[in-house]
Amino acid sequence: MNKKLKKRTTSNLKKYLIKGFISLVILLFVFGIIFIGVVRLGVFGGFPSDTVLQQIHHNTATNIYSVDNKLLGRYYLQNRTNESIDNIPEHFIQALVATEDVRYYSHQGIDYRSLMRVFVKTILLADRGAGGGSTISQQLAKNLYPRKDFGFLTLPVAKIKEMFVARKLEQFYEKNEILELYLNTVSFGENTYGIETAALIFFDKEPSTLNIEESALLVGLLKASSNYNPRNNGEAALSRRNVVLSQMYKYGYINQQGCDSLKQLPIDLNYHRLTHDEGPAPYFREHVRQECLNILKSKTKPDGTNYNLYTDGLKVYTTLNAKMQEYAEKAMKKHLKKLQQQFENDWQGRSPWEKNVLLAKLQIEQSEPYQLLKSKGLSDTEILEAMKEKRLSRIFTWEGVKDTLISPLDSVMHHFKMLQSGFLAMNGTNGDILAWVGGIDYRYFKYDHVKSKRQTGSIIKPVVYVSALERGVKPCDFYKNDSVVYEDYDNWTPGNSDGEYGGYYSVKGALANSVNTISVKLLLEAGIDSTIQLARQMGIQSSLPETPSLALGTGQASLLEMLQVYSVFLNHGARVKPRVIRRIVDAEGNLVYTDPAHQPEDSILPEKTTQLMIEMMKGVVERGTANGLRTIWKFESELAGKTGTTQMNTDAWFIGMNPKIIAGAWVGGDSPVVRFKNATYGQGAYSALPVCAYFFQDVFNDPKYKYLKNLSFNIPDTLKSAFDCNDFQQSVKIKFKDVLEKEDVSIGDFIKNLFRRNKKKTKEKNTN
Repeated sequence: MNKKLKKRTTSNLKKYLIKGFISLVILLFVFGIIFIGVVRLGVFGGFPSDTVLQQIHHNTATNIYSVDNKLLGRYYLQNRTNESIDNIPEHFIQALVATEDVRYYSHQGIDYRSLMRVFVKTILLADRGAGGGSTISQQLAKNLYPRKDFGFLTLPVAKIKEMFVARKLEQFYEKNEILELYLNTVSFGENTYGIETAALIFFDKEPSTLNIEESALLVGLLKASSNYNPRNNGEAALSRRNVVLSQMYKYGYINQQGCDSLKQLPIDLNYHRLTHDEGPAPYFREHVRQECLNILKSKTKPDGTNYNLYTDGLKVYTTLNAKMQEYAEKAMKKHLKKLQQQFENDWQGRSPWEKNVLLAKLQIEQSEPYQLLKSKGLSDTEILEAMKEKRLSRIFTWEGVKDTLISPLDSVMHHFKMLQSGFLAMNGTNGDILAWVGGIDYRYFKYDHVKSKRQTGSIIKPVVYVSALERGVKPCDFYKNDSVVYEDYDNWTPGNSDGEYGGYYSVKGALANSVNTISVKLLLEAGIDSTIQLARQMGIQSSLPETPSLALGTGQASLLEMLQVYSVFLNHGARVKPRVIRRIVDAEGNLVYTDPAHQPEDSILPEKTTQLMIEMMKGVVERGTANGLRTIWKFESELAGKTGTTQMNTDAWFIGMNPKIIAGAWVGGDSPVVRFKNATYGQGAYSALPVCAYFFQDVFNDPKYKYLKNLSFNIPDTLKSAFDCNDFQQSVKIKFKDVLEKEDVSIGDFIKNLFRRNKKKTKEKNTN
């Protein structure tokens, strides 16, 4: 009896459980229908209109291209571009469908079989590994309209909304159009959106050139971009890639043999990061960004709205030569790495700012850690104490970025003592900027030394000398190399960098050897005001002192300004303005802005004068302060240029040019206290010239540009006769007109020389 009762009780219990389960399912179903209706009515927010869905527009990055059509970088809020479905390999689409939505081509936006699997396995059986039920169309809806937070209802509300939007998308777009939209919106991690950007970053190639295993790797990223990032999690990425390959085999896209062989291949990345701070020419890209923003202020779209540089998918075509930029960055890094080590050796572990603590204090107070703590209301004492606490930080070193335990204070001073460099190369005949290096690493040093204004040192002397040539001075006129006190200028006395005086230098010899005493005499002979006016016409807009020290480079100018100045010599006396942007087009290829190649402006100087100046600057390379180009780097090409060093070795300069390209380098510290202790290392010939030398060396050795090393300045032979004299003589014969024209020649000197000459003639007559 008990057994029958127990059996009946068990049977009844099963019936109740089944009925309860059925009731629960019905209840859930009814609740689900009601909930779907509530969501559809817009209780949790509205849906995009049909018009909006038919005119989908997402933020698209602006691409920046070099003159040789290399992608330099992007301006974006989200790193995303648009790629046509026609340029996406078929095997990529196959890998995507096999992995993410196997019934993609048969459903209408919702895969009900997948939904049932999710309901049973994921919801009822709590199997979190069973996978989601979202179709590609639903994932596109999620990408286009990010989910909002509704607490524990966030996921069900989002899923329902995405299903409705997916159905609408299927009505308005073909399957391939949906795939194209999806692949241009989906995230591959690292703030990377879209297949084109992902292919570029992970493999440095266009999507159309991706092979099967690369496509499978990128598709594998879509499940969890951080977990399967091949750069950080190689093993997980490889495993996930092989899962995608297995899916392709399972659904007949590849055969068993192909699948097995592909799985054996290692991941072969060619990582090419393109962020605002990294990639080629970051300082140049920042300059171009500012130029673009100014240009776009006056440009509007056909609908009358303003262009947005970060979201409208523009294309900016620049003048930069990607290969020459590569050579420029390589040259700067090669030399500055070595130079920094010599700088450390020169100071022997001491800090350059030990005797200038106020400047060091200013550097600390301007630093980001200091300003951040100050914004929190801390006192100066509290800030400095907080900045002494060590923490794990990332710092710049020439051996690579280094993660180390260091205090913010020590980090600031570590970066403060780094030597900086600016380098600029320009087509001297039309002003096109070919290479631009504003500093040693844009991630840590944002200040652009191509545009920064520093004391020019002797690179200003060609302006002084050409001003003197214009007033009748000749290359073979001799001037006494003596120490002169200029009483009208506070008893100022210019000194030569080598401290040597005596004898006479010709004008060409004084420039070649950068003789300060004679440069000042030439400035005064040419006139300070007229020389400054000429400097303005040639391209210097910065402040210039109205004193004789102008001849020694106490005025300030930027590399960008100085290359304009030197362009006057190459262009027969006319200046060309620098050009960085050739044109801007919109996402459809319509022209938004164009800047045609610049032509030389109205003549500033006679052609003969500039040819004399070039020949004199050739002398700087042949036998003067830039002679290292011949003796060390063994250049045989025609080159002209000028070195420059400012007082206390604060700024080192070199500007060199062949008949086509002008290249300039500046080297120094962000602060004047960061400098070499002696002129051996601090002079322009040692600190700055090698950057230009390495650059020209690589350019001339490049088969594409080897023609440049055979170019000639084509100085007429008739002009070269004006250089038939020595650079230096211990004494010179002084003519009477020299007494009248040159204040530095005394009547006594004239009489003594005249007496010697007459005595010599009498002796020769008696001998004969």
